[in-house]
Amino acid sequence: MIRTFIAIVAVIATALPISAFETTATSAYVIDQTTGTVLLSKEAEIPLPPASMSKLMTLYMAFEALRRGKADGGLDLNEMLPVSEHAQSYGGSSMFLRSGEEVSVEDLVRGIVVQSGNDACVVIAEALSPDGTEYGFSRLMTQRAQEMGMEHSTFTNSNGWPQTGHRMSMKDLAILADRLITDFPEYYPLFAETEFAFDNRVPSNRLNRNPVLSMGIGADGLKTGHTQEAGYGLVGSAKQGDRRVIFVISGLETSAQRAQESQSIVNWAFRQFTMRKLASEGQQFTTAEVWMGSEPAVGLVAKEDVSVLMPALAATQFQGEVIYKGPLSAPIAKGDTLAELVFTLDGLPETRVPLVADRDIGPGGFVSRVTTAAMILLNKVIQGPAEAS
Repeated sequence: MIRTFIAIVAVIATALPISAFETTATSAYVIDQTTGTVLLSKEAEIPLPPASMSKLMTLYMAFEALRRGKADGGLDLNEMLPVSEHAQSYGGSSMFLRSGEEVSVEDLVRGIVVQSGNDACVVIAEALSPDGTEYGFSRLMTQRAQEMGMEHSTFTNSNGWPQTGHRMSMKDLAILADRLITDFPEYYPLFAETEFAFDNRVPSNRLNRNPVLSMGIGADGLKTGHTQEAGYGLVGSAKQGDRRVIFVISGLETSAQRAQESQSIVNWAFRQFTMRKLASEGQQFTTAEVWMGSEPAVGLVAKEDVSVLMPALAATQFQGEVIYKGPLSAPIAKGDTLAELVFTLDGLPETRVPLVADRDIGPGGFVSRVTTAAMILLNKVIQGPAEAS
């Protein structure tokens, strides 16, 4: 493994440390979705009661079913689904559905997003469950979550009603939020809706409980949660310019505290960090030796424009290293990934950028091969049998 240390220059102001965010949440996770950089992690992998935030998993599976379509065992937005007695039996946040009536999938989805309807979740769950029960659907939720890399999530119902064993970590909720935004851009705008007066049944329950939607900070989702056991929590996302931040908090004592903490986290994430262009497509960082090639070396260049997340006030120059397995052997094709540029900034995880060959290097001719073989033989003679082996 060959390591070449280089100085990387970025056009940034001065050198100051990152100001860490001291959250009052018992568990929190903040990620810059644009780069995948984790900005804050506090007890983020501990499975906790997620309350209504776990409704996001029901919505994700509903969106998957909508994409499949009714013909393939999924759903249709205009499809009417029956309300069971079990669905009506739930208290708490509700669409106030009545047993025996039928409601469209579109209304149910909006009722979950805006009104946080426990009953609406059950109607969706029973329609998609392999055995027609909410519990059957919850087992399907757990299985799907594991497939999505959510390692600390177990579901026993569809809506987050307090129940033994119903748990999610804040990191898992962030993974889920990221997938909702990325996988379903056609449905994600629903999370920014501030009002949905289903059938005008209970006008006081028509407003979205998400406090960040009206703060003017670029927030456009996703879901609040609250139970006595879980405290006040929120899965949120905000977009400013080309950057999007996802944050998850839990364990706040009041709704006002949840709102203030959410606003503070978003402001911190956008002000303390910024995107900087590190390299342009084709920019060379170093060269690598090529054995038995038509040329002795190849340039290692950026495959595409590279932008990285950095502290807003970071050093003008920092150290990185180019790592590759060498010496490289011909033939090499232009664009082949040959190495990685690796660097770390204080307070941020390691960043790796792939580097590619800047040109084709064909196999060497007779003289090149003889010369290389002679060099190998000479090295073995100099090192001696033990060292050479």
